[in-house]
This record gives sequence, structure tokens and C-alpha cells, in this order.
Amino acid sequence: MPSYLCKIGTADGRVVVRQLDSTSKEQLKENLQEQGFYVFQIRRKSFQLFSGHEQQIGRLSGRRFLSFNQELLVLIRSGLPIVQVLDTLIEQLESSRFRDALTDIREDIKGGGVLSDAFAKFPRFFPPLYVASVKAGEKTGDLPETLARFMLYQKRVEAIRAKVRSASFYPLLLTAAAFLVVMFLMIYVVPTFTQVYADANVELPLLTQLLIGFSQLLKDFWYLLLLVVVGLLTAIKLLLRSSRGRFRIDKFLLRLPFFGALKIDYALTGFCRTLGTTLASGTPLVPAMKMSRGTLNNLRLEKEMVQGIRRVEEGTSLSDSLARTGFFPSLALRMIGVGETSGALTEMLGDIADHYESEVERRLTRLTTMIEPLLMMTMGLLIAFIIIAMYIPIFQLAGTIS
Repeated sequence: MPSYLCKIGTADGRVVVRQLDSTSKEQLKENLQEQGFYVFQIRRKSFQLFSGHEQQIGRLSGRRFLSFNQELLVLIRSGLPIVQVLDTLIEQLESSRFRDALTDIREDIKGGGVLSDAFAKFPRFFPPLYVASVKAGEKTGDLPETLARFMLYQKRVEAIRAKVRSASFYPLLLTAAAFLVVMFLMIYVVPTFTQVYADANVELPLLTQLLIGFSQLLKDFWYLLLLVVVGLLTAIKLLLRSSRGRFRIDKFLLRLPFFGALKIDYALTGFCRTLGTTLASGTPLVPAMKMSRGTLNNLRLEKEMVQGIRRVEEGTSLSDSLARTGFFPSLALRMIGVGETSGALTEMLGDIADHYESEVERRLTRLTTMIEPLLMMTMGLLIAFIIIAMYIPIFQLAGTIS
């Protein structure tokens, strides 16, 4: 995700510069303004191509963030003042950027600040959705319940992410194993046969000559192959970092058979669950939709959702606005319409998220079941092709001797 240097004005009159990540400059500006900051300037950070690791330093994983909120919830429910709660949490942490951030937050609270505003100053650790949930809990006077609701949301999100990662792991492992086996055969095994055939002065068939030529090319110019791979990865990364390139790739992904439908189901799961959580926390519909838009994780879908949000601002019902985005299934639209009519929109959004989460699981199971034997068969055929191509001259030589 691209990083931006943001010059912003805080509510207490300070002007600060922060590095923040976002899918686009426009969405980042909108999020900052919703949090009460005045945006002076936002510019793309330069030289980000190989800085992905550095950008992750100091961030909390989903599991650590969930653990932090569990401890925070227990301490708040115990009746301790918020400053003592933060002191207890800080004492348990080792020296890190997150501990430094909590120390600054504690100082803000001691100075009369509000917890949600203090969290909002550190978007690297506390996302806008979390800050909005805390702010809503402060307004309603039911912060523990709001935190519990957010933790339930976080657990469901982490669970579906874990399932996606688990379904992707084995196919990637098989692909990597197949690549290493083929490279071993081409670089070490094939040249051995080549030397044997050269010493025997055997006339080789075209298939074997092509394989030997490709093997020799890999052995002599492996560094060029490496440069080509690095160049392709660099080009893809640059394309993903540009808004236009990312938009085209996201649009292409949605058109892929099977994978496009899986992508949409996964996006609907995140959007509906996030929207339901923010609405249950007391956030108005339009701000809740704006915060939930980023969970779609697809610029093509986000662009359509921007238009949907504008229609809601103009007075169109939520179900009609989402219907005109073009990617919401009829089942989801009917359930949202029923929720609007009955006043149970948050419950309906939760049911929609549950339904499409099960759809994602079903599609992932089908994908894994289908792709594993396909990869095994491809790997077997490729290795068999190499072996047969190298043994054909031996069979011909044996036939000649006979």
C-alpha cells in the first residue's frame, strides 16, 4: 500500500507531519478530515519500491491488536480510571513504538484529552474504524460494549483472513516445489546426459536438442533470467503503486472466471460486517459507509461505492444506492431492503456477512480441491517430458544395437 507524507493541523492547534498508508490520496484526505484534522498537504513518499519491510516496522499484527483490546476491555470493566488502565498496559509492554505511542496517549488523557482523539493521532496503530467505534462508545457512555463489539468484528475478520491464507499456502508450496525440481533437472541433470551423448557421438532428435539448448541457456545465462524476473516483479509493483495501474488490475481481476466472484464475495463480507459494526456503534450511515469503503480492497469497487455514498447523501435509500453499484447480488439487496424497512439493518448486514463468508469458504474449498491435483498433474507431466526427452536417444541407440 502506498505511503504518503501528510502535513495536518490537530484540534489543539499543532501542525504535524506524519507518514500514513492508504490506497489513494483522496481516501486518505477524506479519512483525516473525518477524524477532525485540517489537511494542509498530502504528497506521495518517494523511493518506496523496496521499502515494504520498513513500512511494516512498528505496526501491530491483527492478533496483537486483538490481545491489546482484550486487556484494555478487562481493565476498563474493572472500574479503573483510564490513566491507570494505560499505565498498566504500558508496564506490560517492552520498549517499542507502540509503547511510545501509548505513553503519548496517556499524557494527552492526563492533560484533559479524549481517548478517541488521542488514538486518532496514531493511525499506524489505531485504524479509523477503531477510532470511530471508541468515539461512538464515549458518546453513548458504553465504551466496554463498543470495544466488545469491535473485538468480535476483529475476530471474524482475522478468521476469514486466516482461511484465505491457509487455502493459498499449499498451492503456493506445490508451485515452488515444482519450480525447484524443474530447475534442478535443467541445470544439473540434463547437462550430465548432454556430456554422455556428446562422448557417444549420438545424433539427437529435435525434442532432445531443444531441451538441451534451453538447459544450456539457463546454465550460461541464469543471471539474465534472474534480471528478467526481478524486472517483471518491479514493473508489477510499480503498476500496483500507481492509481491508474491498480485500477486496471483490480478491474481485470473482477473479470476472471471463478476468481472474480470469489473476490466480490470476499469484498462483500468485509464491507457488510464493517458497516454493520460501525452502525451498531452509533455512527451515522454516510460516515459508516465511508469508513467501510476501504474494506472492499479493490479500486474498481471503491469507485462504484463512492457513487453509492453520494446517492445516499442525496436521499436515496441504501438498498437502491447499492443496487446501482452493479456488484451487489440481489439476495444481499433484498436483505438490506428488509433491514431498512424493519429497522434491523445492522442485524441484516451481519447475516449478509455470515452468508458470504460461508460462500467464500465454499469457493476456497472448491479451489483447493481443484487446484491441488491440477498442480500435481502439471508437475508430473513436466518432469515426465524432461525425462522422456533425455531418454529418447538411449532408446534409439538400444534399437540400433538390437
